[in-house]
Amino acid sequence: MTAGTDSAVLDLCVELVRRASVTPDDAGCQALLGARLEALGFDCRAMPFGSVDNLWAVRGRAGPLVVFAGHTDVVPTGPESAWSSPPFEPTLRDGFLYGRGTADMKGSLAAMIVATERFLADHPDPAGRIGFLITSDEEGPAVDGTRAVMGALTDAGESIDYCVVGEPSSGAALGDTVRIGRRGSLNGRLTVLGVQGHVAYPHLADNPIHRLAPALAELAATSWDDGNAHFPPTSFQASNIAAGTGAGNVVPGELVLDFNFRFSTEQTADGLQQRVEAILARHGLRYELTWTLSGEPFLTGPGRLIDATCEAIEAVAGLRPELSTSGGTSDGRFIAPAGAEVVELGPGNATIHKIDERVAVAELEPLAEIYRGILERLLVPGP
Repeated sequence: MTAGTDSAVLDLCVELVRRASVTPDDAGCQALLGARLEALGFDCRAMPFGSVDNLWAVRGRAGPLVVFAGHTDVVPTGPESAWSSPPFEPTLRDGFLYGRGTADMKGSLAAMIVATERFLADHPDPAGRIGFLITSDEEGPAVDGTRAVMGALTDAGESIDYCVVGEPSSGAALGDTVRIGRRGSLNGRLTVLGVQGHVAYPHLADNPIHRLAPALAELAATSWDDGNAHFPPTSFQASNIAAGTGAGNVVPGELVLDFNFRFSTEQTADGLQQRVEAILARHGLRYELTWTLSGEPFLTGPGRLIDATCEAIEAVAGLRPELSTSGGTSDGRFIAPAGAEVVELGPGNATIHKIDERVAVAELEPLAEIYRGILERLLVPGP
């Protein structure tokens, strides 16, 4: 780092960013965080699944359980020569900390730890429990991370009441957006079967590109629903298409199309699958189709967590956040179905996954204060 700082949050964020934890490698981040939590009296349990490191830490024996959830893994850097400074050498410049993972989401993890330290210094015996669920498999397949941990916790009878996920939710100002849900994500891989042949003899071939074209046009033009008060309309997007041998005089024998639905609570995965298959059948395609459900939509309604989050933001940042379900997916999709109230709150997201990812230094300490304020409103009895 090119300059010193008096910020405990920034210092911890720097230590995390120095660990090159490209998914699914944790690179020692959880050991660093676990040591801080153990010093506070947390019972820390490593929960590895496959090649993924997970940490489950809990302090307290009774009362509602408030969990901070996050991930130590980061996406690959891309060409390091394109970065203005090395991606795993955190660098302070012009009010920002540069480095892979600064915004997504090591800044949030650092703020959560420091917030908890400060909260427990003031309230060593809160009226409830505090937990941390940290994974190194959020940016990857997301199979052996939070999904697996939640399965194990559910089997053990553990129940989370409130969960704050540290995803970078903010836009123009810290705390201006809190995510209270996410759309579901359903992926399909369609293989359209044809007959390979010479382009000069089309009557002896069956071109899967031609076969698919009208069906794909109908899929793209279909209105799946109108959304609702909390979610935009369900969307269909083709993401990859491949066919052909590379030769210009050969009709291909098959075509592979990848597509995705981001769907609202107006839909179910089964319902979308049935509608797609009806369209394909109507166009007489011979095909194979595999589905992968990445997550169901979820929504946290009005309640104590949203109230506590909005009040904490207003007290620290002086603004009332927008409650949103925009964006992609997060590990909240694995936590909410177990009955927890879930919100996502973190720093600005303008540079996440980009070259020269960075977080505004001025956001880190206030973020910790907001997290501390949430704990105070949920776990400290009123007068």
